[in-house]
Amino acid sequence: MTTPFSDPDTPAIHPFAKLSPECVLDALDSVGLRADGRLLALNSYENRVYQVGMEDAAPLVAKFYRPQRWSDAAILEEHAFVQELAEREIPVVPALTLDGRTLHSFGGFSFAVFPRRGGRAPELDDPAVLEWTGRFIGRIHAVGALASYRERPALTPETFGREPRDYLLANGFIPPELLAAYTSVLDQALDGVRHCYARAGESARLRLHGDCHAGNVLWTPDGPHFVDFDDSRTGPAIQDLWMLLSGERRDMVRQMSDILAGYDDFADFDERQLNLIEALRTLRLIHYSAWLARRWDDPAFPVAFPWFNTQRYWQDRILELREQIALMDEPALW
Repeated sequence: MTTPFSDPDTPAIHPFAKLSPECVLDALDSVGLRADGRLLALNSYENRVYQVGMEDAAPLVAKFYRPQRWSDAAILEEHAFVQELAEREIPVVPALTLDGRTLHSFGGFSFAVFPRRGGRAPELDDPAVLEWTGRFIGRIHAVGALASYRERPALTPETFGREPRDYLLANGFIPPELLAAYTSVLDQALDGVRHCYARAGESARLRLHGDCHAGNVLWTPDGPHFVDFDDSRTGPAIQDLWMLLSGERRDMVRQMSDILAGYDDFADFDERQLNLIEALRTLRLIHYSAWLARRWDDPAFPVAFPWFNTQRYWQDRILELREQIALMDEPALW
């Protein structure tokens, strides 16, 4: 398969191979930003993100979006949602508006520029931190419920379960000797997901952060702020809560209680969605394997994830899904 930057008669070149330091600096110059030449690649595999030193100004963060992942319209929907949150004084980091736009194009890439925001990981074993974080997630969801995405897909068992399953099986990633076992356990896991959704019943779907793990919640003396809405989708509210939980069941019960103590100040939580925690965890595991598989032509991925697509990797996924099948049969968190 060729890429937009390759010729059918030559080996495929990944699009990000064109994103040289000079291209990054020229892209910023095209929107009137004068960098001083200092570039620091930040931890991002889906996109390419750089901290850029500026002449006579604080450093900025430039994000170059993975070609063909999101349409420009879908990216702009995310930008608009984050700006909507910022206008309501919710601690997020919206893209800068330059020349009247938040999304720009240069050298075949769509890119955006953000102010740099620091912070440390939140102490999620502290009840006060969990309550404070829950309060702001409640505010995010109160705004997220006011409108719907039109361009961005929803987080559903189809988009995070069935579609990734079909991709993995259709593209020969599973070793032949493990194919029958993996297919069987994968289908059992998706049956378990369907049962969890049936127990949860119909509940509201709203615009979410989408990837609200501890790494995307930065803590400062003023409290948390939320970064990286790149995976923002429509889905159930519990998606932005369960990734903050850890430990044994009793630990997660206490943590969820602390989170909801703050969340309920600003948004109503449908407790039936607690039935979805292990289902959403299962979908995330399936989606993650397919995400790695879909990105395997990106040279950064084999270097960063050398354990992927080995015999051991797929054996571990079979065991992992079997554990999830058992967990999905257990009662909801409380």
